[in-house]
Amino acid sequence: MENRKGPFGHRNPARETHTAVLFMTDNIPAAVTDTHTSRGVASRTSLRPPPPDLRPWFFTLEDIPPPLEFAGLFGENQPVEVEVGSGRGLFLVNAGTTSPGTNFLGIEYDFKEARRAARRLQKRRLANVRILGADARVVFSKYLPDSCAAAVHVYFPDPWWKRRHKKRRIFSREFLDQAARALKPGGRLHAWTDVEEYFGVMTALVAETPAFLAVASPAERAARHDMDYHTSFERKKRKLGLAIYRACWSRAPRTA
Repeated sequence: MENRKGPFGHRNPARETHTAVLFMTDNIPAAVTDTHTSRGVASRTSLRPPPPDLRPWFFTLEDIPPPLEFAGLFGENQPVEVEVGSGRGLFLVNAGTTSPGTNFLGIEYDFKEARRAARRLQKRRLANVRILGADARVVFSKYLPDSCAAAVHVYFPDPWWKRRHKKRRIFSREFLDQAARALKPGGRLHAWTDVEEYFGVMTALVAETPAFLAVASPAERAARHDMDYHTSFERKKRKLGLAIYRACWSRAPRTA
């Protein structure tokens, strides 16, 4: 989530969030795009497979069969949190460093950005963080087991400004259904955006989903340094003095 592109579209390097659009055209099938992302073109080279030296930090769906086996993926059987649209990986680096007892899986459609994030992880030898190069919708629907995640993070998803493109937004009833399935009871869904209209859509959709209960969202705090932000996109917008809209929901207990 540091660019505006990602597991469902392509991103603007200034907004680490996610995205991958293969062709600049209004007729791009929604299934091809990174549902939150981009305005631009992700070059075909951005979808190159991860270099061997970036393993195990960066992998793709071609490397693994469904469903994901987290104990084998991380080597430690710890709680798992999933970030949708990891961009250049600022959230993953900070979360993985400060919470070594939790495993973090980032999903990023743009392999170029995923490689950047993986190099950050590699430099710090973070054993509890992995980047999966993939469309997040595919990962949620086919690869994440039921009740596998302690949290799902969606930060600054692409708002897809044009009316005809809004169906590509990551936040949809289908995504919420998949997130509810993947989350453990009591698990958290976090969503941040700088777009007030999109925030209203997010909160309205979740309010219609009985699987989620609203809880207090984190208050904004002063950053101690340039790396002390959730994402580089948050840093950019806050330095401009713009508002950030934050929400958090808890996965309700499952009924028999």
